[in-house]
Amino acid sequence: MKRTYIIAFILVVFSTFSCNDDFLTLEPKGTALETNFYRTEEELYQGIVSVYDVLQWGGRNGWTMQLGLMNAASDDCLAGGSDASDQPSWVAMDNFTVTPSLGPQAGIWSKYYAGIARANLVLEKLAGASENIKKPFINRATAEVKFLRAYYYFELVRLFGRPVLTLERINPDGINAQKQVTSAEVYAQIEADLRDAYNTFDLPTSVPLSETGRVTLGAVTSLLGKVILYQNDPARMAEAATLLEEVISSGLYALETDYGQIFNPANEWGVESIFEINHSENQRGGYGNFGNGETEGNYNIQFFGMRDFIPSGTAGSIFAAGWGFCPVSESLVEFMKNDPRFAHTIIDGKALTASGASYSTGYQNTDYFIRKYCPIESLRAGDGEPALNWRMNEKVIRYADVLLMCAEAHALSGNDARARTLTNRVRSRVGLQPLNSSGTALLDAIYRERRMELATEGHRFFDLVRSGRAVEFLGPLGFTANKNEVLPLPQVEIDISNGVIKQNNNY
Repeated sequence: MKRTYIIAFILVVFSTFSCNDDFLTLEPKGTALETNFYRTEEELYQGIVSVYDVLQWGGRNGWTMQLGLMNAASDDCLAGGSDASDQPSWVAMDNFTVTPSLGPQAGIWSKYYAGIARANLVLEKLAGASENIKKPFINRATAEVKFLRAYYYFELVRLFGRPVLTLERINPDGINAQKQVTSAEVYAQIEADLRDAYNTFDLPTSVPLSETGRVTLGAVTSLLGKVILYQNDPARMAEAATLLEEVISSGLYALETDYGQIFNPANEWGVESIFEINHSENQRGGYGNFGNGETEGNYNIQFFGMRDFIPSGTAGSIFAAGWGFCPVSESLVEFMKNDPRFAHTIIDGKALTASGASYSTGYQNTDYFIRKYCPIESLRAGDGEPALNWRMNEKVIRYADVLLMCAEAHALSGNDARARTLTNRVRSRVGLQPLNSSGTALLDAIYRERRMELATEGHRFFDLVRSGRAVEFLGPLGFTANKNEVLPLPQVEIDISNGVIKQNNNY
């Protein structure tokens, strides 16, 4: 597979891929020179599409789906697959043996920098748009693209700690002059972009069905609160809580009455959804064109399914076969076994086989599998390679997450009463008794609730790192302090920069 790294900054990046069958569906427009493009609302709109498009990518320089990789890096799941040599990058993430040359970091790095390159280009074109372009269109589009640029940088700073920061297109002769900055500088730019979007009057609070997937004010506010929370500054916890309270009090979101309906594909963008990554089966792609977003499917779905699964009667009849990655850890099974959310989070393979179904036991098999993002037979794509065309969306920010982040921020700023109230709303939805704890015990209870509520959704590793608990929970799995909090930078990036870009500590 062709590798595309930070050098993507200097490319003219334009795409006409759709993000789902409701939003940003475009017909191919042919080829146009960048200098002659972006002159109309339609052309600028297509540029916005290209920035959204990167969200879907999961096959950049290998299988680099962040959801699955972060599940494997946490104590929620293992790497899995057919054997230990199936996907070495996933195994390295699981046991913390990633090196500058082994791991998924090259694909992740190039994906997000491709998104940033596209965002920088489109922001430049929006800023220089003709006076004939309506101001509300410019304002809304700018807010959306700044949100996306902030999102891409947020993932980079969480994963790499000290990425390169650029806010404009780079000329070819300047590529080796790009330098890393501190994480604080990256966070400052993320906040600046999000505050610009937050203060944009033309950014809507909700969108019609025809625009499902476009950024709203609630998504911006939620991400800004999350970004502040993740910086672990005690003096700013009240600020994070205030932002997240705005989302809670907006009346635009609510907890699904039935927890099991959150991940029902028929209920995407439901009342609990604040921001999702849209996927569809529209492209009907195959293995020859899946690397850079040429398909729109969610590859995690195929990865998480039971390998060679065959149902028997009603036993597992809704499930389709997958590739057996990210088997659920026995520690998560033990942790959740008495929780009402267990059946909606974890598939009990032993129960299925006892009823006559079968599957192959792969590497690190535990007989427990991810339920929230499992392949469903009725949703198998009819055209193209089915494994690459699962249409189920990835939920990035949902209302329960906001409630628990807000509860955590309140607990860290001394407002235990409000923290308990918010946490108990999440617990009440599944019939659990309210918490009565306070202080450190309350904060620990909020962390436990996050693991229960958000299990296998890709949050656990980051939650452990930012709260200083990674060594406690991941140390026995190979995690080393002052190293594995972040990934190594791709060695090829250091080589291309002639050493200007420096490797992360202890790699």
